[in-house]
Amino acid sequence: MKTRLITSLLLSLAIALPSLATAADYTIDTKGAHAFIQFRIKHLGYSWLSGRFNTFAGSFSYDEANPGASKIEVTIKTASIDSNHAERDKHLRGKDFLEVDKFPEARFVSTAYKQNDDNTAVLSGNLTLHGVTRPVKIAVTQIGHGPDPWGGYRRGFEGTTTLKLADYNIDYDLGPASREVELTLSVEGIRQ
Repeated sequence: MKTRLITSLLLSLAIALPSLATAADYTIDTKGAHAFIQFRIKHLGYSWLSGRFNTFAGSFSYDEANPGASKIEVTIKTASIDSNHAERDKHLRGKDFLEVDKFPEARFVSTAYKQNDDNTAVLSGNLTLHGVTRPVKIAVTQIGHGPDPWGGYRRGFEGTTTLKLADYNIDYDLGPASREVELTLSVEGIRQ
């Protein structure tokens, strides 16, 4: 009788546990070009220079029941910087800025996710860029989630942050208005 009761309890737990687990893992959809890492920085304080990184990959986990347990990791190929100007991109890849031969990747790994009541959140983590790892905070808005036309399920977020270039040992002087770069990360993930 005792063995049958234990077996029954274990079977009930095995059936119930998957329905209790609400965390889902997502791969960032870079193959379908539904994710972007864009930047902008003032050029001499007179205009905005915009660009993006074309090659990156990552994944995230999101738990609707416990958003604080959510996490993300992204790796960026620094040589994929694209400001729509070949000579400028060559300069940005060189020793004055990203030094892509020496530092071919930038990486972000989250350490905390604090969701607010209004569909926004603050994502904290460590960004490694130009050989320097520093904590950053990203202001996040959840864009939406749901089924896609191909039988999958997707979830999307947008995040923004501002970095001081000097914090990452990038000190090429373009004037006082050009010391910070704004980053926008638009992420659409496909549930695995």
